[in-house]
Amino acid sequence: MKFLLHDETGAAQLSVSGDDYKYLIKVRRHKAGDIIAFRSREHLSEEYRYSLERSDGRNGYFTLQSHHHAPCESERKLHIGWCLVDPKTIEKTLPMLTELGVNKITFIHCRRSQQNFRLDFERFKRIMESSIMQCGRTSLIELAESPNLSTFLKNNPEAVIFDFGGTSLNKDESVDTVVIGCEGGFDESERKLFGNYRVRLFSSPMILRSETAAVAVASRLL
Repeated sequence: MKFLLHDETGAAQLSVSGDDYKYLIKVRRHKAGDIIAFRSREHLSEEYRYSLERSDGRNGYFTLQSHHHAPCESERKLHIGWCLVDPKTIEKTLPMLTELGVNKITFIHCRRSQQNFRLDFERFKRIMESSIMQCGRTSLIELAESPNLSTFLKNNPEAVIFDFGGTSLNKDESVDTVVIGCEGGFDESERKLFGNYRVRLFSSPMILRSETAAVAVASRLL
């Protein structure tokens, strides 16, 4: 764990209870005198270091020792337009995309996306918060939705589309926004939209699942 999120971070004294207490004291086995980093959700770039003074079996009590500005971000920004897949798949993949430094994900309702999927952005936020506490990143991925692929492409004219039949992605190619298809890929009516856009693929003989493609693209570009 790189830091712990706490709503009162910055105060001279802090107390920690519940699951956070169990994690720090029972799992990490911190004891009096240990220094632990805290950050607040409103000011993630600011790190506050607290000393654990004591614990009483239910609560841990901390005293502020130092504070400094300590952002931790990817040098590049990548926006993924991800055609909607099962939210359970998204939940499993979000921590990896967070760790890799993806800046934004727009979930696109594509032709082959199941229409009954509902996105719980609050749940996604909690998952990302758990991830940044472990990896040290000091921002959350920005999340958005687009009603269809046409709208997304109009709003992102420089997007690069990953699809079969494209040319291989050059590792030195400048890419800020990518589009990843859902399970089953794009249908022909969507491919007709690709005429003025760069279409790319990985030089791999294997077919990637949608979430694998998202992680692979982020890894390659970031």
